[in-house]
Amino acid sequence: MPYAMSDLTQEIAPMGEPAERAVTPIDSGPPLIDARGIKRSSKVGDRTLEILHGVDLDLHKGERLCLMGASGTGKTTLLNILGLLDKPTQGRVTIQGHDGWSRSTSKRAELRNESIGYVFQFYHLFAELSALENALLPAMLKHGFWAYQARKKQYKQRALELLERFGLQDRLKHRPGKLSGGEQQRVAIARALLLDPPILIADEPTGNLDRATGETVLQLLFQVQEERDLGLLLVTHDDSLASRCDRVLHMEDGLIQSETRNTPAI
Repeated sequence: MPYAMSDLTQEIAPMGEPAERAVTPIDSGPPLIDARGIKRSSKVGDRTLEILHGVDLDLHKGERLCLMGASGTGKTTLLNILGLLDKPTQGRVTIQGHDGWSRSTSKRAELRNESIGYVFQFYHLFAELSALENALLPAMLKHGFWAYQARKKQYKQRALELLERFGLQDRLKHRPGKLSGGEQQRVAIARALLLDPPILIADEPTGNLDRATGETVLQLLFQVQEERDLGLLLVTHDDSLASRCDRVLHMEDGLIQSETRNTPAI
């Protein structure tokens, strides 16, 4: 569904105190992501290294779900499996009712492209492309080069609206090397939102930014998440950021050991 112009022109909340969040019930319908019994192991020489030991997880529409744990606990491995990037050794991942890992490679890529937007710690922008071209990549991947050309105008308009809303109207032709870290991350968020996915996965989205810039990016990410009623799965080491999520899952030794539920600010 295309973005309404009114959704794309709201100002980013002032920095300083965290933006207050209205208390709204999380959708109790079928989860956007439903993962059961996720195990992952890998061969290291003659040894088998067990990374995940049977993880269960669900993410619902409109929910902010935070995943926390020390380095090496399997958080990124789990995210890659939930995002249909890395296959589990055992277990099932359902995305909007579709069993992701039972699909062919092409059908799985299609499901991932349409349903999930990614925001990474290190941006993963293409150095040879401009900010606008980077934001347009999901549409190019969805349709292929020639089919994309027939739809380019509508996608370009959507990308321009997003980038302008994010304060990048004067950086559209700049390549990543000419952008600050905060600007690169805002381009990455625009790219993640281009196809209007119901799910956002963010792996340490402010981990490579200073605190002030990170707060600006978070305000932006949270505002869009609320406006679009998206399911947001967020990995962080930051306790203050975790406290702004609805649920916090604590990982240790390849398992979710505990869960904390937060009460949103009024």
